[in-house]
Amino acid sequence: MNDATRGISRRRFNAALAATGAASMLAPFGIVRAQARKLKIGVLLPLSGAESSVGQSSMKGADIAPGVIRSMLGVDIEIVKGDTESNVQTARNRAERLIDEGVNVLVGAFDSGQTTAIAQVAEQRGVPFVINIAAAPQITEQGYKYVFRNFPTAIDLVSNGLTLIGDLFRATNAAPRTAVFMHVNDTFGTAMSHGINAMLPHLTQLPFKIVEEIPYDRAAKDLSVEVAKAKAANADFLLLVCRVNDSILLRREAVKQRWNTMGFISPGSPGMYDEQFYRALGKLSNYCISNVPWYNPKAELTRTVDQAFTRMFPKEKLMFNAVNVGYTFEAILIAADAYKRAGSTAPKTLADALRATDITSRMMLGGPIRFNAKGQVEGNASACVENMHEEPVVVLPQTAAQAQPEFPWPAYKA
Repeated sequence: MNDATRGISRRRFNAALAATGAASMLAPFGIVRAQARKLKIGVLLPLSGAESSVGQSSMKGADIAPGVIRSMLGVDIEIVKGDTESNVQTARNRAERLIDEGVNVLVGAFDSGQTTAIAQVAEQRGVPFVINIAAAPQITEQGYKYVFRNFPTAIDLVSNGLTLIGDLFRATNAAPRTAVFMHVNDTFGTAMSHGINAMLPHLTQLPFKIVEEIPYDRAAKDLSVEVAKAKAANADFLLLVCRVNDSILLRREAVKQRWNTMGFISPGSPGMYDEQFYRALGKLSNYCISNVPWYNPKAELTRTVDQAFTRMFPKEKLMFNAVNVGYTFEAILIAADAYKRAGSTAPKTLADALRATDITSRMMLGGPIRFNAKGQVEGNASACVENMHEEPVVVLPQTAAQAQPEFPWPAYKA
């Protein structure tokens, strides 16, 4: 047998060895080193359409996750992106497509309606789904076995947000008596409305009552009628559940109509802390307050993620993407942690590992990441985030605070 023939034989032997799986049997003897399989994660977000700004912001958390998590856990991740186009049916179709393409885990999708559709697909197909952001309570009330959420429900958001309003008033010695409540009429806004109306009458420590509730279309191009109605209610402050585009419209219209209140306070919604809000409004964005899930600015993992974010997006700041990046990163971290413990991408094995999650060193405010029997993490906390110098600043709780709160806003005092 000549050298060429021996070379071909060896190559054929090695190929056959890999094909039959025998390579892994020889690995302990140092003959062959098996290659670890990557965890393939399908990330579904609204990258276009009405919610494109928050979808693109959230995707940054997915972009930085593989490098940070590889350093933390030694796990290799492949991110496969899917655009829901801010549409429920498209979200469903994209989820089906990503599963057909072989993703091991789904992550998404910011919007509660789109997330509900993805959850149905994930459960039907038996593929684990880790929700990054979506608050509608019913998502984890269906008895699903493959759906996991590391984000507060609307009820939790309301409870945390209203409690922080009381903390804010005590910290600033403010005592407003009335509020007008405005909210988007989508799945999220409606769930928040139900929660606030159910909970507020029982929170006797809060000094105010709602004198007018005004729902509005998330896609509205003009909110002049709604703002005029809110102004006519003559309430002390605005309680607001919004998205970013409508919050900009509303703030501008309030200035146009010279509606001067003690302030705008969100009990738990996006919009007023998004970078687009600051860019569009400049100084008019200041002193708006959002009581929302937030990262702990003093946590070690926050600093690690911030450094990775700055390297990848040098012209941007993590603070303008705090909730979107933080919870998307944590969703992927949860999936990677489960994969490392499971040692397998088999759906049921991964789902079992997800149920046993116990992550104590985290980025977002709250207790350890542990799923209850419904697949819901309990104990996620909110921060009182006030816009100061056209940036979001944590003012409560004091353990995470970066500045002292200011309420009412200066224009009202003047």
